Amino acid sequence: MSMSDPISDFLTRIRNGLAANKRWIDVPSSTLKKRIALVLKEEKYIKDFLFITSDGNKETIRVFLKYDYNGKPVIENIKRVSKPGLRVYVASGEAPRVLDGLGISILSTSKGVLSNKKAKQLGVGGEIICEVF
Repeated sequence: MSMSDPISDFLTRIRNGLAANKRWIDVPSSTLKKRIALVLKEEKYIKDFLFITSDGNKETIRVFLKYDYNGKPVIENIKRVSKPGLRVYVASGEAPRVLDGLGISILSTSKGVLSNKKAKQLGVGGEIICEVF
C-alpha cells in the first residue's frame, strides 16, 4: 500500500520517537527526507543521521534524536505546513519567522531544501515543508 504523504509520516515518526524518549528512529529513505534531516542537523535539532542499507537494497535513514540536559526533547513541536491537498508557497524574503526567530521553517526551493534563514540569505522562496521549534 502506498503512502499519500511520506513527509508527514517522517515528521510523525520524529514526534512519536521524542514522546517515547527513543534514542533514534528509523525511516524509509528518500532524497527529500535526507535533505530535511540534513537541515535539522545543521540547525542542531537532531544529533545526527546515517543511512542503513538492508537486504534488497532498501535504504533506511536512522535519525538520532536530541534531548537537553534535563531529558526534555530539543524539538518541542514539528508541524507539516504544506500538505498534498493544500500546497503553501512563499515568495523570496517572505518565509515566515517561527516563534519570532527561535524556530525554523524548512523550505523546498530552487536552490534545494533550506531553512528559512538560509533562504532569506540566498533570496529565494519556495514551498514551506514544515515548521520546527
